[in-house]
Amino acid sequence: MSHSLSKLPHHEVHFDRIMVAEDVQIVASDQEVIQALGALLQVISNDAIAARGKFTVGVSGGSLISFLTKCLPKLNTDFTKWVLAFCDERVVPFDDCESTYGTYRKAFCDSGLLKPDQFIAIDPNLNVHDAAKDYAERLAKVFPSADLPSFDVLLLGMGPDGHTCSLFPDHPGLKIDDVWVAAVENSPKPPPNRVTLTYPVINNSANCIFALSGAGKADVVKRILDDGEKLPSRLVQPTNGKLVWILDEAAASKLKPRSS
Repeated sequence: MSHSLSKLPHHEVHFDRIMVAEDVQIVASDQEVIQALGALLQVISNDAIAARGKFTVGVSGGSLISFLTKCLPKLNTDFTKWVLAFCDERVVPFDDCESTYGTYRKAFCDSGLLKPDQFIAIDPNLNVHDAAKDYAERLAKVFPSADLPSFDVLLLGMGPDGHTCSLFPDHPGLKIDDVWVAAVENSPKPPPNRVTLTYPVINNSANCIFALSGAGKADVVKRILDDGEKLPSRLVQPTNGKLVWILDEAAASKLKPRSS
């Protein structure tokens, strides 16, 4: 099967159409963000395992890793049925501190909670373009005969500039919609070479979750959720799925009051 979307124009990202209604959950503290994230993952993973015998989740780096190290061990789920991929990855050796897979391996495989073969990782020995193609081929083995992967959950991060995955404001990667995985060179944030899921894949997920905490996120959260700025994180708009924001009070501190 092909992992090119060149024959699927209906998966284009329409920057002028931002219509999905978010489920915005505001909780008191970062610890409650972790608890809410864990509760969602337990329900979604168990439902997916019951329905199909596996749970597919795309993970990100940054603060999400520390959230997951605290909530995953408490979940009542069959971790042997989890298949984990990466929303984006830096093309660096696995023992480099910038490797997201390397960080997850230390956090979850060394403890025995997960096994290395449960992760769909890049080949860091390839150049960035070949690494993107190879990663798409690895995803195709998890989602055989699919026009597009459909993850049960994507756990997304967001930077202060509103970027998510390795999709940065005003970067050419934002408009790539004909492949599952894009190569990113000259990333505005180091390291420069990365691979990232593209919007057609992101927006084909059953659930997209942003779990954020801290006052440092407040400005960009307001710009996206109140002001509607079409920053990269705003373009996460699941076509037939759910979009959830879990925010602590600090991250939500600049939002207008929301109806309950």
